[in-house]
Amino acid sequence: MQKERPLSPHLQVYRPQMTSMLSIMHRGTGVFLAFGTPLLVYWLVKLAAGPLAYAELQQSLSHWFPQLILVGWSFALFYHLANGIRHLFWDIGKGFELEDLHRSGYMVLTTAVVLTTITVFFALNGGAS
Repeated sequence: MQKERPLSPHLQVYRPQMTSMLSIMHRGTGVFLAFGTPLLVYWLVKLAAGPLAYAELQQSLSHWFPQLILVGWSFALFYHLANGIRHLFWDIGKGFELEDLHRSGYMVLTTAVVLTTITVFFALNGGAS
């Protein structure tokens, strides 16, 4: 006779924790970056095609929805970068204490928000002029 094994609790049983939410967010931002990268390549192609092609693309990106997508993509990029650096520290065995996990998690979120804000600021003000 086969021994009865306990079933794992369903996700509804677990209370969301910061580390699990950041992990899910890391995966989600990775997917979002993968889908957004063709837009980046398209932008580079238009840039290389000359001023007229680039101006047409810039016109289509001047509406609020594409700009919202670009802000989201920027946040995803900075979040994924900062959390990837956090993972590099984990790879060498650093930062596994609960206090360190929370501190580094908040640092990742803060870094992503600050870098996104700086990027949006410079994008709206025409660069570093």
